[in-house]
Amino acid sequence: MRGGPSVLGIVLAGGEGKRLMPLTADRAKPAVVFGGTYRLVDFVLSNLVNGDILRNCVLTQYKSHSLDRHISTTWRMSGLLGNYVTPVPAQQRLGPRWYLGSADAILQSLNLVHDEQPDFIAVFGADHVYRMDPRQMLTQHVESGAGVTVAGIRVPRREASSFGIITPAADGTRVEQFLEKPTDPPGLPGDPRRVFASMGNYIFTTKVLVDALLRDADDEESVHDMGGSILPQLTERGTAMVYDFDDNHVPGETAQDHGYWRDVGTLDSYYEAHMDLVAEQPEFNLFNRRWPIYTHFGQLPPARFRSAGIASESIVGPGCVISGQVTGSVLSPGVVVEPGAVVQGSVLHDNVRVGRGAVVRGAILDKNVDVPPGATIGVNPERDAELYTVSKNGVIALGKGQQVA
Repeated sequence: MRGGPSVLGIVLAGGEGKRLMPLTADRAKPAVVFGGTYRLVDFVLSNLVNGDILRNCVLTQYKSHSLDRHISTTWRMSGLLGNYVTPVPAQQRLGPRWYLGSADAILQSLNLVHDEQPDFIAVFGADHVYRMDPRQMLTQHVESGAGVTVAGIRVPRREASSFGIITPAADGTRVEQFLEKPTDPPGLPGDPRRVFASMGNYIFTTKVLVDALLRDADDEESVHDMGGSILPQLTERGTAMVYDFDDNHVPGETAQDHGYWRDVGTLDSYYEAHMDLVAEQPEFNLFNRRWPIYTHFGQLPPARFRSAGIASESIVGPGCVISGQVTGSVLSPGVVVEPGAVVQGSVLHDNVRVGRGAVVRGAILDKNVDVPPGATIGVNPERDAELYTVSKNGVIALGKGQQVA
């Protein structure tokens, strides 16, 4: 931010993403395709860059090749102005060990902080779908004098066990208690059926974060996690504040997609977020040109619809050839739907081919899956359960290049 405080962005992208298997069998979770042409990491990086945080390090670890390649080839900033987005793999700077947790990942990467010497550090997660202007959160952080500000979003109390939960003090801003994935947290004052969930986005005053990481490193009982260790530590010290995500407004937003945020960490949530995109009134607007989501998908021709090809309430990427019927689906670049084939309520990644007369319903097909002519997916639940991964809510998922019976 020219003329303002200096901010270093640190994006945590080292998680395994086990709950998204088989989509994460061959790649890191932030590298998973979303919305046809994007990677999950593109959403957080677009928010940071649109919000004038232009020096960003992406900490990677597990199966990071495709993620590192995507960042290196897509996120090229102006070196003339000293701006950058760079992947930083685990370097074992503190000994021959991998990251023990998200806090340890930053501890092992403090050389980045020492080199940049920022006033503040924005620590954001890499695998959520949303739009957010981080400048508004930073303004509150600076004005409050907090050591850390954590972004919170209201969610139903029954979902609390999936999130870090923030209990605000009477002033509505200071964090009174931070509970990591509690089973029975207190509801919000005046709204007992809802709680404040952490979005995994934090802004730290640099010295506060460095001191907290060093204290945490000396704690042998710590899990060395940002939500499970650092936030409770700073909450006890009275220096943690909450930022209400509902107060955040980005240019070009609509009343429909204001405050949209999805943790797509499971097959069901990943699938449901895609269905949000193709609803008659989309809950998340990919077409907001005033706050774009940036990506790169290569040089491909436009999508082509042949004489019998039909697509409705769907997103169809470049390079697709549609000769069958597609409804309520998201198709990544290079998908081919042959004559007589039917694709309904599905998510098809790059270069999937659906053969003549085949049927695909309620499924996620990773890249290079070839559905043979006449084959069916999502028609016989018992057979699908024997052959493929099926989520709790019945979404069928096939991994990269997986053979179809």
